[in-house]
Amino acid sequence: MQASAPPTTAPRPSRRAAFLAGIVAACAALAAGELAGALVPGASSLVIAIGDLVIALQPPGAKELVVALFGTWDKLALEIGIALAAALIAGGLGILGLRRPVAAAAGFLIAGAVGFLAALRQPLTEPVPALIVSLIAIVTGIAVLRLLLALVRPRTRPAEETAAAAMPDWERRRFLLASGGALAASAVAAGVGRSLLARPAVLPPSAPGLPPAVAEALPPGAALEVPGITPIVVPTADFYRIDTALISPRVDPATWTLRIHGMVEREVTLTLDDLVAMPAFDQHVTIACVSNEVGGRLVGNARWTGVDLREVLAMAGVRPEATQLVGRSVDRWTAGFPTAWAMDPARRPMIALGMNGEPLPQDHGYPARLIIPGLYGYVSATKWLSEIELTTLEAFDGYWVPLGWAKEAPILTQARIDLPRRGETVPAGTVAIAGVAWAPDRGISAVEVRVDDGPWLPAVISEPISRATWVQWHLPWEAAQGEHTIAVRATDGEGVVQTDEQTPPAPDGARGHHEVRVSVA
Repeated sequence: MQASAPPTTAPRPSRRAAFLAGIVAACAALAAGELAGALVPGASSLVIAIGDLVIALQPPGAKELVVALFGTWDKLALEIGIALAAALIAGGLGILGLRRPVAAAAGFLIAGAVGFLAALRQPLTEPVPALIVSLIAIVTGIAVLRLLLALVRPRTRPAEETAAAAMPDWERRRFLLASGGALAASAVAAGVGRSLLARPAVLPPSAPGLPPAVAEALPPGAALEVPGITPIVVPTADFYRIDTALISPRVDPATWTLRIHGMVEREVTLTLDDLVAMPAFDQHVTIACVSNEVGGRLVGNARWTGVDLREVLAMAGVRPEATQLVGRSVDRWTAGFPTAWAMDPARRPMIALGMNGEPLPQDHGYPARLIIPGLYGYVSATKWLSEIELTTLEAFDGYWVPLGWAKEAPILTQARIDLPRRGETVPAGTVAIAGVAWAPDRGISAVEVRVDDGPWLPAVISEPISRATWVQWHLPWEAAQGEHTIAVRATDGEGVVQTDEQTPPAPDGARGHHEVRVSVA
C-alpha cells in the first residue's frame, strides 16, 4: 500500500510585509520619477508637479496655517506630506496586491496618471516628456511591488515544515534585504534627481549680461558701525525668498520674451536683448513679504539694476481706462496693482535684470522681475516675468487676492530689533540696541526705543539711501541686572507713528511694535 504524500499548506502572507512592500514600491516610483524628470528634457518632477497642483488648489487661510506651523520650511513640509500620502496609499495597494495584483497595478497606474495631468499644468513642461516620466514611475513602482510581493508569498510546502510565523526567518531576511536595497537605490536616485532639478541654470556665453548703468552710491553715513546689525544692503545669498514655486523655473534667455498687452494702443513683445539695449539705471529698494511677522526676516534691501517700467509701458501706449497692471510669471503666477502707482513720478518702478551688481539669480526671478517701490511683493514683485497686462481693478484678481489677501497692499511702517536678540543674556553696562526700520516709499524720519515701562528714547538712524529703502538705527543702553523688555517703534517720512495695535499678517500685513525679552547678568 503506497503511503500518501504529506499534506501541504501555504502560510498566510504577512499583511505587514505587504504594506511595507507597497511603501517601498512608492518610494521607488517617486525616485524614478524624480531622476527621470531631471534627465528627460522638457519634463518635470512628479512630486513638484503634484505639489504645484496642491498649492494652486489651496483654500483661503491655508497659507497662514502652513507658514505658522512650518515657517520658511513650508515647501519642504508640503513635499514630505505628498511623499507620506503616496506611501500610505501605496501601502494599502501592497495589501490589495496579495490577492488582486491587477488591481494594485491599476492603483499605481492611476497615481501616475494624476502626476501626468498635474505635470501638464506646468507651462515649461511638454506633454511627451511628461508622459515618459510618468510611465517610468508607473513601471518602476509596479515592478518593485511585484518583486517584493513574490517574496511575501512563500511557496507551498509540507504542513509539518510550516512555522507559526507567516514568513520564516530566511524568507523574512530575503524580503528585508530586497526592501532595504530598493530603498537605498531610491534614496540615491531621488537625491541625484533633485540635485539636478534644483541646480542653478548655467547661462550660455551668448546670454545678455547686465545693461550698463551707473551704480547708485551709498551716501556717507548710510551704514552704522554696529557689529551684528543687519547690513544696509543684504548680500544676495542671504536675501529672503518667498514664492509659490517649489523649484525655481529655469528660463532659456534665448527664447524668453516679455509681452505687453491688454488695454494698450499696440501690443509689444520684447526680448532680453531688447531690454538690455534700453537705458538702464540702478536703485536701492527695500522689498518685503506680506507674510512677515512683526520682527520677522522676510524683508530685505538690495541694489537693483534694470529699465524704467514706464518707458516699456510707453512703447505700448497705456489706455486711460487701464486701472490695473498685472504681471504674469512663466509659471502662470500673477500679481496686480494700480496703474496709478506705477505712473506716480515720485517713485521709479522697474523691470529689474540685476541684483547687487550681478544678473538676477534664478531664485530671484531670472531673467527679469518687477520691482515696485512701496508695495508688498504678493501684489507687485512678479519673478520670472513673461507678461504685463493692462486691465481694470475690477476685471482681474492676482493669485493671492481670492485666497483672502488684500487687493491693494502698501508696505506698512515697521521697525525690528536685531540686537540684543530675544532671550539673550548680556553683561551689565553699555549694551547696543540696534536694528532696521522701513516704510518704503515714505521713508523713515525717526526710531524710538523703550525699555520696560520707561519713556520712548530717540535712536540714532543712518543716513537714508532714499525713501524707498530701510535705515539702520542704534541706541546705547546702560543695562542694569535683571529681566528687561525692549520695544521699538518707527515714524515714517510723512510723520505717522507706527501703530502698537497687534494684527496678524493677513490680509494686508502685520502690525504692532517689535519687543524682545533679555536678561542682564
